[in-house]
Amino acid sequence: MINKTDLHTHTNFSDGYNSPEKLIEKANNKGIKTLSITDHDNVNGIFEAVEFAKKYEIEIIPGVEISTDIRDSEVHILGYFVDPKNDDLQHYLSFFREERYKRAIRMVKKLNLLGVDISIDDVMVFAKKSALGRPHIAQALLAKGQVKTFFEAFYKFIGNHAPAYERKVHLSPQSAFKIISDAGGLSFIAHPGNMPEILIKELIDAGVDGIEVIHPSHSPEQVRFYRGIVNEYFLLESGGSDYHGGKREDDENLGKFYTTLKVVETMRTRLVGKID
Repeated sequence: MINKTDLHTHTNFSDGYNSPEKLIEKANNKGIKTLSITDHDNVNGIFEAVEFAKKYEIEIIPGVEISTDIRDSEVHILGYFVDPKNDDLQHYLSFFREERYKRAIRMVKKLNLLGVDISIDDVMVFAKKSALGRPHIAQALLAKGQVKTFFEAFYKFIGNHAPAYERKVHLSPQSAFKIISDAGGLSFIAHPGNMPEILIKELIDAGVDGIEVIHPSHSPEQVRFYRGIVNEYFLLESGGSDYHGGKREDDENLGKFYTTLKVVETMRTRLVGKID
């Protein structure tokens, strides 16, 4: 029997729909036995997850997802095996969450200038205490009747290059690598998709530990391509569903896109090598 290992999921501590408890329940129903919660700029959901996971004998790999910029392109970095209690990590993530809030205010102001009736309070109804992101703004726009679908909010108003878009705080990949490494973790390029190979090479040269090979947005050809890069440069690989739930309508991805326990064991071996 395959030990399904999903190393990319989100809870309502960032832009996911489900609580850690509900996510673990869903993961268990899909036969997932090893799970990494990789919320954006937030590791606080991990504490709850570890407790709930005991019921189903699911192993939780502490993770996080951090946004970085390189050559005017946004690149997401996944961190695995980070210590969620690390003071410096918590400090940095708290700063990033505050910047997310400021960004949301700027986007709401842009929406108002476009004649859209929405306030930051409308957005916070959905964000609550999580790391505020564009999906929360999209949910508010949908609830206010400003768009007909969740995805319309992105291509009409808040998607990349859309009229109300605002970039996140600038952070270099090298800075993200250090934050993750100092918290005891490993850094991976998240869902590289059609990222130019030159950018991947720059990230490898900058010290990234691995690449997310398996992802819902990757074709079989891309999976083979990224695995080839992993092997060529002696990197690690990861994979998962990037599951969010809710309006994303991606429930079918959970349990469909996964990697194996062997991948996690290889990560652990690399971590031991770093300590030595």
